[in-house]
Amino acid sequence: MIRIAAVGDVHMDEDVLGRYRPALEHLPDRADVLLLAGDLTRHGTESEARCVAAEFGGLGVPVVTVLGNHDHHCDQVPQVVKVLSDAGITVLEGNSTVIDVGGVRLGVAGAKGFGGGFAGRCASEFGEPEMKAFVRTTGAIAERLGTALRELDCDVRVALTHYSPVPDTLAGEPLEIYPFLGSYLLGEAIDSAPTALALHGHAHLGSERGTTPGGVRVRNVAHPVIKQAYSVFHLSETELAGSSTQVSGAASGVHQ
Repeated sequence: MIRIAAVGDVHMDEDVLGRYRPALEHLPDRADVLLLAGDLTRHGTESEARCVAAEFGGLGVPVVTVLGNHDHHCDQVPQVVKVLSDAGITVLEGNSTVIDVGGVRLGVAGAKGFGGGFAGRCASEFGEPEMKAFVRTTGAIAERLGTALRELDCDVRVALTHYSPVPDTLAGEPLEIYPFLGSYLLGEAIDSAPTALALHGHAHLGSERGTTPGGVRVRNVAHPVIKQAYSVFHLSETELAGSSTQVSGAASGVHQ
């Protein structure tokens, strides 16, 4: 059994320091890894990243993250990534990492993602250069995510994004902003490999549970949705890499 703790959209700054840490101190007893689904900061500044490092660094379990749109706002991504990396937090963007969990190789592929919408109601690569660039951005990110998932040499795969790969977990958000909350291209990327679980954030008013067209379980772990320091998902390894794995459910993390 692999236990994956996850949360997103923590939006750290100095006034938030200490909100999550009391629950996180017990994390090694409850989970084997912590995945952060982006929007770690409010505005993407180096000082805010130091708050993230203080809150989520040195927890006794591997911590893996992707960045969110907030983390890009102040154009300090290299500084943010360095601060997080120096704190031992693995930052993914179109690549992957493999973590040994009791002899089982857990592979995590991550990317921020981008918008565009979902089948039947999505933007297309047509018309103005600006629209083409918008859609191409999502396509390029999704392609890198899919490649990272397919090339993983592991026993169990998990996809980590900020933007949603499915509309299911957006239920509760205004329909008008769905195209800015995720893209079906991310779902296609996830379905291109035998993925056990997909985690994302971003949709603060969304719903927790969804499924890709290919049957992969999707969970929205944005803090305003799960309303706790983290949720824990249990994965049962059924076969080696290249085979299907099942999500046996989700156990709540520690309430704040």
